Amino acid sequence: MLLLSVTIFTALLASARVAGNPVAAPELTPTPSLKDAVIRRATNCTFSGSIGYSLASKSKTSCSTIVVFQGTTTWGYEQWEGTLYSVSGNQITVKGDPGSVLDGQGALWWDGLGGGGGKIKPKFFKANDLTDSVLEGITIRNAPKNSFSINGVTRLTVKSITIDDSAGTSKGKNTDGFNINNSDQVYFTGAKVWNQDDRMNVNSGTNIYWTNGFCSGGHGLSIGSAANGAVVRNVTFENTVMEKQQQSVRIKTVSGAVASVSEIFYSGITINSGTDYGILVGQSYGDTKNEPTNGVTITNFQLRNISGYLDSGATQILTECGSRSCSNWSSSIVMLTGGKQLTTCLNKLNPISC
Repeated sequence: MLLLSVTIFTALLASARVAGNPVAAPELTPTPSLKDAVIRRATNCTFSGSIGYSLASKSKTSCSTIVVFQGTTTWGYEQWEGTLYSVSGNQITVKGDPGSVLDGQGALWWDGLGGGGGKIKPKFFKANDLTDSVLEGITIRNAPKNSFSINGVTRLTVKSITIDDSAGTSKGKNTDGFNINNSDQVYFTGAKVWNQDDRMNVNSGTNIYWTNGFCSGGHGLSIGSAANGAVVRNVTFENTVMEKQQQSVRIKTVSGAVASVSEIFYSGITINSGTDYGILVGQSYGDTKNEPTNGVTITNFQLRNISGYLDSGATQILTECGSRSCSNWSSSIVMLTGGKQLTTCLNKLNPISC
């Protein structure tokens, strides 16, 4: 089992505080153990690390709870799938006090292989089945693998989150910032991310909105990879600085899949030193490059005010669509400098051209 350095205080008002460094317990109430706290509240909601997650109740509804991280919270090392911290329920607020850090000590796992082999690495923070909830002011540092997995949530606000995996530049891999699956009405504002994979990838979900972000060192703001049966609809990325990205704007769909991607909007994206691509759309993910398939439709894809510069060896725009799978694309004020312009794309649409 992993070692979770937290203390949880519960009160009759159904609130909780999680502290990393040792903090004196309140004088009026003795501090319960993590196990006692989880068991006592399991009929309503679950807040858990490696121990509590295995004991989590399947009933995670009708909970109005605040969790606050203070100081530095660390997790010990063990090879397992994780996650290190999990939360679910209704009307949940998880906050980080100023200066607080959740440190996953990723260097203990990083081996350059990510989820593709080597050590078994846990994901960090799982938000499952949350409704009308808030994640705010949380700083994650050194995630072993993915930082936030957001699954099956409805009406979630994610505000002023910092993910700093910059120490993993040489060996960190698959340190995705935010993975979105089967979620609706998720609002991101003020996120700052340093990592080695996607800043955000929306694999499936509707009504996702991202604004006022900063991203450095990774693989961009991505749709997908959209796999078989996925629906991705009404996703907006706006007013974000993309620094040293492999690609900044990306749509990727799985080869041979049947799915739907629609109403995708990128606006006010500034690219500072793109390393491979500025804008990349591909429909052969996970299979042979340059052989896109037709099963995933990409409709109503819009680019507005995309600007910046790319490294000399990068490509400004590459689109590879199936023969009839992409339609109704538009662009306005796309101004990229540096890199190279391709003369051909596969089944390109003129408004977003190579």
